Amino acid sequence: MNLIHTAIYRPIAVISAVLMIVLFGLVALNSIPIQLAPDVNRPIITVTTHWPGAAPAEVEREIVNRQEEQFSGLEGLENITGRAEPGRSQISLEFSVGTNMDRALLLVANRLDRVSSYPDEVDQPTLDTAGSEDSSIAWFIMNRDAGNKRPIHEYGDFVEDVLKERIERVPGVSRVDVYGGSKRQIEIIVDPELLARYRLTIPAFADALRAANASVSAGDVDEGKRRYVVRAEGELNSLQAVRDVVVRSSDHTAGGGRARVTVGNLAEVRFGFKDPTASIRLMGDESLAMSAKRQTGANVIETMAGIGNAIAELNASVIPGSGLTLRQVYDETVYINSAIDLVRQNIWIGGSLAVFILLLFLRSLRATLVIAIAIPVSVIGAFVAMAAMGRSINVISLAGIAFAIGMVVDAAIVVLENIYRLREQGYTAARASYHGARQVWGAVLVSALTTVMVFIPILVMELEAGQLFRDIAVAISVSVMLSLLVSITVIPAISQKLFQFSTADGQEKKITRLRIPVIDHFGEGFSRAAVGYTRAVVGNRFLALMLVVAVTIAAGALTWQYLPKLEYLPEGNRNLVFGIIIPPPGYNLHTMAQIAKGIEQATRPHWAIETGPESVPGQPPKIERFFFVATRATTFIGAIATDAQRAGELIPILEGPVFSEPGTFGFINQPSIFGRGIGGGRKIELDISGPQIEQLLAVALRSMGKIGQVLPFQEGNQLRPNPGLELGAPEIRVVPDRIRLADNGVSARELGETVDAFNDGLRVAEVTVGSDRLDLVLRGVKDAVTETQGIASLPIITSLGRIVPASSLATIEMTSGPTEIRHRERQRTITIEIRPAPGIPLEAALETVRESVM
Repeated sequence: MNLIHTAIYRPIAVISAVLMIVLFGLVALNSIPIQLAPDVNRPIITVTTHWPGAAPAEVEREIVNRQEEQFSGLEGLENITGRAEPGRSQISLEFSVGTNMDRALLLVANRLDRVSSYPDEVDQPTLDTAGSEDSSIAWFIMNRDAGNKRPIHEYGDFVEDVLKERIERVPGVSRVDVYGGSKRQIEIIVDPELLARYRLTIPAFADALRAANASVSAGDVDEGKRRYVVRAEGELNSLQAVRDVVVRSSDHTAGGGRARVTVGNLAEVRFGFKDPTASIRLMGDESLAMSAKRQTGANVIETMAGIGNAIAELNASVIPGSGLTLRQVYDETVYINSAIDLVRQNIWIGGSLAVFILLLFLRSLRATLVIAIAIPVSVIGAFVAMAAMGRSINVISLAGIAFAIGMVVDAAIVVLENIYRLREQGYTAARASYHGARQVWGAVLVSALTTVMVFIPILVMELEAGQLFRDIAVAISVSVMLSLLVSITVIPAISQKLFQFSTADGQEKKITRLRIPVIDHFGEGFSRAAVGYTRAVVGNRFLALMLVVAVTIAAGALTWQYLPKLEYLPEGNRNLVFGIIIPPPGYNLHTMAQIAKGIEQATRPHWAIETGPESVPGQPPKIERFFFVATRATTFIGAIATDAQRAGELIPILEGPVFSEPGTFGFINQPSIFGRGIGGGRKIELDISGPQIEQLLAVALRSMGKIGQVLPFQEGNQLRPNPGLELGAPEIRVVPDRIRLADNGVSARELGETVDAFNDGLRVAEVTVGSDRLDLVLRGVKDAVTETQGIASLPIITSLGRIVPASSLATIEMTSGPTEIRHRERQRTITIEIRPAPGIPLEAALETVRESVM
């Protein structure tokens, strides 16, 4: 064992190596990203397509079905999930593990290009990776200043162009999303009587605007030394340019001249705003919200510091004159710091207890000091490997470090105990150090290798579990291997110096341990019993065989009997209570705002700003912040407690007023630190698929009833159907009468576009005004239709210059449709999300669902 010999007789080299390991470990510690949980790269690509104003059935027919048909044959595709929501479609493509996602993204883009003939108002589809499901690291709220009466949604462009842009420039921020705002647009308010006078239909008017909005490159001209680029510039880049567009020109006038009719002659052209698509309230005030997501691998602590500087800069420059207040209401680093501090505290406590136990058994400060050195060297050195492998500091990797503290001392204890034993027998310090390490190094090596071998499958596993627990495998494996190296180099080298005790004549003397009466007597008795038991077993083969069989059978039986049910990852204790709500179908944003006000009134006695931050003994903590967000697809609420450790106690406070609304489904919980996206974490998904929505709804209703019987709500179990279980989204269908259309010279397309224009606004084109891209919208008088009967009275302009009501050309039907249509593997699907009560393991709940429901 030349390595042991070299370490003993060249201690300076050993000390230098130890200092280098510690130095490089500290440098690596400062460069490793810090975040809450490990990065989990899911092979998922999401395709999102917006179609403002479209119903889910239209979105499914015109977008989802067409796109899924092209995507179904993608190489490596394992699952395809589609969602048709009001005004939007979303298709998630999950590929097999190990798929080259760059190539997959290219294949998806190529297949997407094959889908053509979208309706005119459909926006260009966008592609995103699974990073879009990551939780936001920060949330910001914008409120109006006192006395500011401007509608809050009209600040959407300001937030998008100024605030969002500044925060996205912070290093480490990948994306910033804005909620509750609306974009500016150019509105052309037409008078149907004027259009009829000039025999202009809505489609003809829109076609004239589209044709006028053109900018064409017409080559170049060389003259002398110069080259001139020729451009046919006709883009509609101002209100006046829109007003000047000629929509009708005729030579037949009384004076023989040319008659021209422009947009300005027939309509009012002005800037306006789109209708808001979300209603956000924070502590009872209408608000805008903004969230920031981090780049993969970014240091959350450094990123958040940069975001803080950006917010301070905005509050000092543009915010004071904007009529808004900007504040940060959620900071993930608060929970990260508390979680990391807790693990660090456990590391210190665990290390101290390990040293205390060593001191208790070894009875020597010098021996304990030798062992204690192995802990920081092995643990700090592990950070070098973590940095080299691209890992991060998070709750998983720190847990691995905490586990490693108790494991890294094993090899050192075995080596040191053998050295100490030989020293007690009279060996010199040098001989005891060499022979003590040489005699046991093989056993120590095998012990370390067996520990490392356990984690090899996790290190090479590409599944989500492997990615999630790779940090703990790296931390423990590297720490254990470093402890092996420390035990056969550092321990003998230090022992050779610390265990030298000289007599008066210069000879080394034997060492003895300090005796502790009670503990030593117990230890000696236990040792004699263990040795006697070992001799009895070794001396009798039959007894040894029977003992092995008995222990094996007993261990197997006890394992079978008491093996706990499988459970998901720990939820954690984040200071956030979050609820997803499915209200009765068809509720508009105004109604949801009224529901929000009712919930606010019910929870207001618990608001810290109303009744003070101090909690009443025996009562739940006060609510520091309460928010309500309603969109056309999703409604959710959330609360943050003044006492970060008791946030879960707010769940019953929110459940009462939320679910008192008739027909409301959903669940409220503390989000898991390992959950991705809204509602991710500890839950079971029961999919019900088939071609007919009515049959799906019937089966889903029966399933909900059975689940409610076996997993009662009263016991803390929660259910949420996704989407809702009713075809209750009210619809007004305009069914054209083909004969009447033909008699009046109106096509079905003209009928539909005219109804769209006078009801909601027809998007004609996208134009550039200054540096902004705005929608050009053709519409009638705003709020002309305030009740369902108004659709029948909408004016339809024929090519003959007559105005007829929509009811004379079509049948107006009051019906209902789905609030959302979901697809799994191209089949319509309703998913029932089951969140078992905290005391029920996930495996037990899954068995209950399979046996009693499915």
